[in-house]
Amino acid sequence: MTNAPNRRSAPPATSHDGAPRPSPWVTSVDTVFPHHANPLGTIFGGRVLELLDVNSAIACFRFARTQVVTASTEPVDFRNPVYVGEILEVASRVAWTGRTSMIVRCEVTGENPYTGERRLCTMGHLNFVALDADGRPTPVPPLLVESDEERAHWAEGERVRAAILRRREPAG
Repeated sequence: MTNAPNRRSAPPATSHDGAPRPSPWVTSVDTVFPHHANPLGTIFGGRVLELLDVNSAIACFRFARTQVVTASTEPVDFRNPVYVGEILEVASRVAWTGRTSMIVRCEVTGENPYTGERRLCTMGHLNFVALDADGRPTPVPPLLVESDEERAHWAEGERVRAAILRRREPAG
């Protein structure tokens, strides 16, 4: 039996005082093994999406201090391949916040372990919703946005959120 928290045993959502919170980058590092690769010797896109989802969920959990779920994957661009044997670095941070939702910016960097050459391989956004102990959406704190990079990420997050809302409009 595991001690991992679940919806029934999770503590109540941490209330917040309304003060903006920073969202530092959450970074994880992995190696691409042959069982993660396609016949071309590059990592499966689905494996990259799995790593993005987990890393992004941790960024949201740390930011909101409550359970979160993935609501949608937004544009994710695979720009360069990551090859078997290379180092894969996933970086995620909350880039935009709404009332209960968070847009997370994700970047995947591939690194040749012999030369140290690094390249941006995947970039995208994921949409998360914070949940209370009963599994209902719960408010998240506002995001502290200070640097030029954070302002650019916020603006991109707003565009991503607007696209989500447009998709939800009834056709007609």
